[in-house]
Amino acid sequence: VMQCSASLDVLFLLDGSYSIGKGSFERSKHFADKLCDALDIRPDRVRVGMVQFSSTPHLEFPLDWYLTKQEVKDRIRRIAFRGGSTETGRALKYVLRKGFPGGRNSSVPEVLIIISDGKSQGSTGMPAMQVKERHITVFAVGIKFPRWEELHVLASEPTDRHVFFAGDADDAANGLYSTLTSSVCSATASGCKVESHPCERRTLETVKELAGNYVCWKGSQQPNTVRASLCPFYRWKRVLIKHPSRCFRTVCPEPCDSQPCQNGGTCVPEGLDRYHCLCPVGYGGDIHCAPKLSLECGVDLLFLLDSLAGVTLEGFLRYKAFLKRFLQAAMGRDSPMNVGVAQYDNDVRVAIAVGQHKDAFSFMKSIDALNFGGGGTLTGRALRYIAQHGFRSTPVFADVQDDLPRVVVLLTDSKSQDPVAEAAKYARDRDLLLIGVGSSFVRAELAEVTGNPKQTIIYSDPQDLFNRIPELQRRICSVDSPEGCQAQSLDLTFAVDASAGVGLENFLRVRDFVRSSHLHFTINRDVTQIALVVYSSKPHTVFALDTHTSNSAFLQAIDHVPFLGDSASAGSALLHIYSDVMTVQKGARPGVNKVVVVLTNGGGMEGAAAPAQQLRDNGILVFVVVIGDAQRDMLLKVAGSPNYLVHISSYEDLEYYRDLIIERICEEAKSPVNLCKPNPCMNQGICVLGPGSYRCECHGWEGPHCENRVLRGDSPRSAVLPPRSRVQHGSGGWQHFSRASWHTKRH
Repeated sequence: VMQCSASLDVLFLLDGSYSIGKGSFERSKHFADKLCDALDIRPDRVRVGMVQFSSTPHLEFPLDWYLTKQEVKDRIRRIAFRGGSTETGRALKYVLRKGFPGGRNSSVPEVLIIISDGKSQGSTGMPAMQVKERHITVFAVGIKFPRWEELHVLASEPTDRHVFFAGDADDAANGLYSTLTSSVCSATASGCKVESHPCERRTLETVKELAGNYVCWKGSQQPNTVRASLCPFYRWKRVLIKHPSRCFRTVCPEPCDSQPCQNGGTCVPEGLDRYHCLCPVGYGGDIHCAPKLSLECGVDLLFLLDSLAGVTLEGFLRYKAFLKRFLQAAMGRDSPMNVGVAQYDNDVRVAIAVGQHKDAFSFMKSIDALNFGGGGTLTGRALRYIAQHGFRSTPVFADVQDDLPRVVVLLTDSKSQDPVAEAAKYARDRDLLLIGVGSSFVRAELAEVTGNPKQTIIYSDPQDLFNRIPELQRRICSVDSPEGCQAQSLDLTFAVDASAGVGLENFLRVRDFVRSSHLHFTINRDVTQIALVVYSSKPHTVFALDTHTSNSAFLQAIDHVPFLGDSASAGSALLHIYSDVMTVQKGARPGVNKVVVVLTNGGGMEGAAAPAQQLRDNGILVFVVVIGDAQRDMLLKVAGSPNYLVHISSYEDLEYYRDLIIERICEEAKSPVNLCKPNPCMNQGICVLGPGSYRCECHGWEGPHCENRVLRGDSPRSAVLPPRSRVQHGSGGWQHFSRASWHTKRH
């Protein structure tokens, strides 16, 4: 942002002598590179040249050779160290004699920047004075451990604005900009100001110090006589000397100075006047991290908090922090929900009645007052008690019929010492929706409590608990929402393991699972298209995306899915899907989300990670459902993320996970898409995005998707297609159809 923009000639004098050394010479080049960032290098603004000096001066490049900043910086990086004695005076005389090589002959201001350790082997005072008498502004920059007295002689007045230290490259570049702004550059940016600040000048000096005394023999006036005496012993020592000084810099107000991010958000500046906020989970309703999880659904919500000894005090405090974070994000002033908190150990008590608080602040004060308990883990007893007494304290209960759905969120990390299945069924039979939140240690028990795996939320570590707040909000508000994604456009491919390792009986269970999924989709050319691939050692397409255009046709086709036997190769199946299923030729629609669901027992996954990544790179989600024991690390590489990996203990339990899997697929159907992923252009055509459309650039081919070879004498053409457009082959050749014509009968 801060650049000196003026008509200006700048010449660097770079010390390349042996006293500097090759290492410090490279630091000098780096510093010169940094200073270029503070200069607006263009032909009509700032021009830059460079002379390296040691025993003799050597012109590295004149001012008129490189006229862009990048060219200058690239040339500086290629300069080689020359070595020699430090003849700074001779270098100044070179400037007096030659002027600024390639410069504009004093028609614009001239600036000389000397980068040296200030240890010249000749006189510099007279030539330095003569250079300044020619109205050349001189900056002296110390490198390594410089001799500051000489640098002050070289620099223009006032020296505190013209002498810098290369070790503090950013401050020195800022100081150069600040000084130039006050004389030749354009004014500082609005709101910026130059300020003075204390700084240090360091150098190494050799000092003489007394090391002690030793016995020595001295002559005497008497002949043939010597006498013993004590003689002082000195030694030379190099000492780091620090000189306090004043430096100048330009300070600009940052957009984050006003702390615009709320609710614990982190402000990240972007230049002088822009910023963005990194918001905690549950916030981000606007750019300043306003709550975004405000529950629009009307529910009576009761948190059942485990305060047993097995949880530990640290875990209990974490649960309280989780509740406060959730309430801050979800409980707005006009929120239609009523919230309460119960806790259990040896006893069960409703600590905060449902609906007692209508604002988050007073609610959080009550949460702070909750105490940690201890004793036995009786989750079953707690569930039965809550089913009978948990919602009786709702204020409207006395005189108004409360018909809001009732939700209980169980927060626990302890296995129960009493049976939970019967008590949980008792609660569910009284129209309570049970949601379980816990670690993988209690996963099985939470599934038993909720009666549905999709109503369990498992966190991997303590911090991950807070990351589950959005998922909890969705679970709470799903109590009355319809299942599936009938209205979402989606291209969906099931890849089913039909190898001998799965077995015929389990394969039929997977087939029934795929069949039952049709209830959640509207299958036609406009909404959801489904393809089915079965695989063992080789893949086989049962039907393509555009084969069936109704739910009934899909059901009829499922009954004819073959069991293949043989060994499994998921990698070849994914490659087949990439090249021969999820393509425009086989019915894939540009502008529509695409998902591949792999149903496997985990066998034959060795070569599947690379093709899965290839699918993801082309905008196709890979969702892995593994049944039985399998190597999680390998499966995770195929899925790409734990969010897209579902592990089921047995094929008998597969049906219970249907809702969870369909919900994840439907979430993906709502995400934004890239019209060029996967590439809709055939025959190596290049997809070019436009505003709400794309076009194919063809080479040797023509047509909307480069589907027709160009005959001799023809010229290739490209067509611009709107999102979700379709190409259909009729009797007259390839044609372009809009979405409205998808129902046209295919020839």
